[in-house]
Order: sequence, then structure tokens, then C-alpha cells
Amino acid sequence: MRIAVSGTHASGKSTLISDFVAAHPGYTALPDPFELIDESDDAPNRRSFLAQLQVSAERLDGAENSSDVIAERCPLDFLAYLAALEHLDGLPLRVDVAERAQAISVAALDHLDLLVVLPLNSADEIWISEEENSALRAAMNDSLLELTDDTDYVGEHLHVVEIAGNRRRRLALLEAAIATREQLQITER
Repeated sequence: MRIAVSGTHASGKSTLISDFVAAHPGYTALPDPFELIDESDDAPNRRSFLAQLQVSAERLDGAENSSDVIAERCPLDFLAYLAALEHLDGLPLRVDVAERAQAISVAALDHLDLLVVLPLNSADEIWISEEENSALRAAMNDSLLELTDDTDYVGEHLHVVEIAGNRRRRLALLEAAIATREQLQITER
């Protein structure tokens, strides 16, 4: 099973993945692509998001990840961040760059079985520091939810599920989504 957990910054992705891998040690956890790029500046910017999109896509496509994998983020996260930046500053990506990023994202999503989205909501009790860019966080969340509802991006085969709640509930919902997806795969054969 190949799973990605998506959501804006400070939405609980790392915690959910950590909890899941602790309960399911047969899964390999792939870290946030930000940890895998050489980025001297922590400030969010288009170049960084495009680099992370590329890393995210490449690792989903990699043959070495053919077993059970749970990845923090997928290319849609970075398309959502790019859309959020455009919304906030009014500066669009060059058309050719945007089209290439979309094509890379769509191709990479073909390698996923399950996309778990952690939408922002007040019930999840996630504390965020004042250092977090709350405007970018909210805009990215909105963009991500739009992208995950668009079959031009997620296609027809990718099972997308939104998960919310406390840590225990999120883990239980993720496990239930995996069981449902596995049943669908068996039925499709």
C-alpha cells in the first residue's frame, strides 16, 4: 500500500505518520520533502515549493519504494502552496512552469493507492506557534481541498479521504481507510 498524508503546515501530518508507523512497523515512512532539499532559507517561496514538488514526485515514482510506504506530503501539497502564494501576492507562476508542475503531480499520483488529507478545523486541537504563517497556512489548506476534489488531478482510481479528530481518532480513521482501500483492490482484481 502506498499512502501519502497531505495537509498544510502544522496540521498533524508528522504526528499521524509517527503514530501509524509505531503501530505498523512494516511501513516505511518518507519524511517531509523539505528535509530532503538543500534550502538555506526557511522562508516559503516558489523555488522551494517547486523543488519539494519534484522530490515528492520522484520518491513516489521510485522503484525502491514498491513496498508499504507512507509519505509525508505529495506533489499536490506543493501545487496548493504555489496556488496559495499566487492568491496572497497576486503573482502567478509562468504558464510553462505551472503546466510542468501539474503534469509532474498528476503522473506521480498514479503511484499512490491512498491520499489522506488533514484539513484544518478547530476541533483537532493543534497548537501552532506565532512563527507560523497563518495566512499561507489557511490559503494552502483551501487550495489543497480544491485540488483533492478535482479529478483532473487525482484521477478516478486514487482513493482520497479527509481525516480529522484527536490523535487516536485520526489513527483509527487512517487504519479504516487502508482496510477499505485494500478491500477495493481485492474486488478490482
